[in-house]
Amino acid sequence: MAALMFWTGTMDAGKSTLALQTNHNHAARGRAGIIFVSNDRTGTAVLTSRLGLSHSAVEVDDDFSFWTYVVDALTRGTKVDYLICDEAQFYSPAQVEQLAMIVDELRIDVFCFGILTDFRTRLFPGAARLVELADRTEVLQVQALCWCGQRATHNARTENGVMVTEGEVVVVGDVEEADSVDEPPEVAYEVLCRQHHRHALTVARARATGRLAEPELLPFD
Repeated sequence: MAALMFWTGTMDAGKSTLALQTNHNHAARGRAGIIFVSNDRTGTAVLTSRLGLSHSAVEVDDDFSFWTYVVDALTRGTKVDYLICDEAQFYSPAQVEQLAMIVDELRIDVFCFGILTDFRTRLFPGAARLVELADRTEVLQVQALCWCGQRATHNARTENGVMVTEGEVVVVGDVEEADSVDEPPEVAYEVLCRQHHRHALTVARARATGRLAEPELLPFD
């Protein structure tokens, strides 16, 4: 039986890495798949992992139809056993419903990867629809950590180093840039625990207020 599966976690939890590994595992067994991505951190139609892995992908925009794309591929004689769908939180509810229809009507496995909530701590519409429709939803076991060392549960957006809770929902950035304090990027992302997200206490602000001590250097003669 084909299934619609959704793996979720905060940014920096390894979702894209798992998506690439899932594709590798199935392809190694002779199965044929198609990889889809939306608003990858590189800004191109490529599925990338922060570990340096990457794979070409089909870009999903607002007007994209999964159903039309897959049916056209099958009509041309292309073998399709599964779909890998990264950054699935950016898909529209209607696109998620197309994925469910592909599973039910075409018997094709669909593996989705994405985050649940945006920087305002509100559910992405696409992610919410996936939770409603998926045969199985899994939380990634790799835990991203807040600067305090606690498990990170919230995604924060910073603009010029300052955490914001208003603005456009979809703005591409990367969590790796958020740790820069000398020249903060215009837009960056950081994962925080709930308490520090509530207090807008990012790593830069924690350093500035002395809450995050700089590591001591070991004495050498």
